[in-house]
Amino acid sequence: MELVYAALTLSEAGKEINEDNLQDIVDAAGLDVEDSEISALVAALEDVDIQEAMETAVAGGAAPAPSGGDEGGSEESEDEEEEAEDEDEGDEDDAAEGLGNMF
Repeated sequence: MELVYAALTLSEAGKEINEDNLQDIVDAAGLDVEDSEISALVAALEDVDIQEAMETAVAGGAAPAPSGGDEGGSEESEDEEEEAEDEDEGDEDDAAEGLGNMF
């Protein structure tokens, strides 16, 4: 992930994303990154326009948060919760009864 940030920093600064520039950032930050990782990132970003990718990501936006819904939906949820609680209580009673029979 550090290398991705380094590539974004280079892009933002208008610098070429190459192995030497990435290595300079890695060295300056004191990161422990393999040379093969740097080479792989440079190869992966070779045909990528980072500015365009960022604009596309921002334009896409995040998924909308779920709405509160209507009252009918929340009543169904409450009913389901009550049924689940009833089942849990029954399981606990069965378990306790089973333990009592052991002694």
